Amino acid sequence: MKKASLAGVSITTMFYVLCGCVGYAAFGNNAPGNFLTGFGFYEPFWLIDFANVCIAVHLIGAYQVFCQPIFGFVEARCHERWPESKFITTEHAVDIPFYGVYCFNFFRLVWRTVYVMVTAVIAMIFPFFNDFVGLIGAASFYPLTVYFPIEMHIARSKIPKFSFTWIWLKILSWACLVVSLVAAAGSLQGLAKDLKTYKPFKAQ
Repeated sequence: MKKASLAGVSITTMFYVLCGCVGYAAFGNNAPGNFLTGFGFYEPFWLIDFANVCIAVHLIGAYQVFCQPIFGFVEARCHERWPESKFITTEHAVDIPFYGVYCFNFFRLVWRTVYVMVTAVIAMIFPFFNDFVGLIGAASFYPLTVYFPIEMHIARSKIPKFSFTWIWLKILSWACLVVSLVAAAGSLQGLAKDLKTYKPFKAQ
């Protein structure tokens, strides 16, 4: 699992960094948010369509992965709060041909469907996707990806204060904090600019 995670994160990071750096090097602040069609080129159509299908598959999978902790948290709390509710606790078995028995729960079905609908409506109301995702990424990157892992490594490995390793880990942590703050500032500037021409349910 460790090797698979390392390979997956490394490959993903390489592609994202390449897209960001090459796009900015070529176009600066005029780099389009959509690298597929933002340049005004729509041919060959089949290639653009194939790339969009790949993006959709990637995002559907990512959405499932990121939503599972929220689903699990809400469902566990509801089970604790209303243990006598049959709507929340009862599992219904359905025999599906060529699959077998599938168990589903009405609460899970309703709650997850409503959650997906609400997030979809919110995404359509606020169409400035790139700046909003940039702000969320900047806010979550430093604490989750840098600060906590570094502090846990220092505590677990019992690295002495002011040792060579400790100093370089702290330099890395502070450098990443600066990058996150700059990214957040850029995203806020982009959001402020988008809000001037904002219309609900209209893509920028």
